[in-house]
Amino acid sequence: MCVNSTEWSASRIHYFSGKKKNPKKFRVQVHRLAWRKRSEEKAAVGKNMELKNLKLYMENMSIFEENEKLRKKANLLHQENIALFSEFEKKISLLDRVSATLNLIKDRARV
Repeated sequence: MCVNSTEWSASRIHYFSGKKKNPKKFRVQVHRLAWRKRSEEKAAVGKNMELKNLKLYMENMSIFEENEKLRKKANLLHQENIALFSEFEKKISLLDRVSATLNLIKDRARV
């Protein structure tokens, strides 16, 4: 009975092929295949990570552009708000002067 799967596989090959093979050589070939498979998987994972990174970078740039547009729009609205507030203050001060003048006229009329 075989102890591990490598010995079982090697003995099976001997049985079917009818030739005697070197089990050490077979193990080296299996390890090379396993190493190649792992390196190919790592490369595939690396490519997937690069694609995800690129997508996130593009999304980030889009967000930055939208943020810049909104910042400019907010700045224009702020300037407009300042201008409207200035007009409002002028009208209020004019109303205050008119009100003060009317009060003076009323006071003089009483006397």
